Amino acid sequence: MRSGAVYTETVIYSAPETFAKEAPYQSAIVTLDGGGRVTGRILGDRVSIDDRVVEVEQRNGVPYFTKA
Repeated sequence: MRSGAVYTETVIYSAPETFAKEAPYQSAIVTLDGGGRVTGRILGDRVSIDDRVVEVEQRNGVPYFTKA
């Protein structure tokens, strides 16, 4: 799985109807160690800018990360 550092993050409190049951949830843009950036969801503990994260799964093409 991929790993990297949090470039920016936000917590979604007012989600679109499709994700309303999951709110609040954290979303982040991750700068990948192999280059490039990807937007994904954060599972577990909240992350901050520059925190190290690792990808733990994908759901419907969306990467999910946890704090490393």
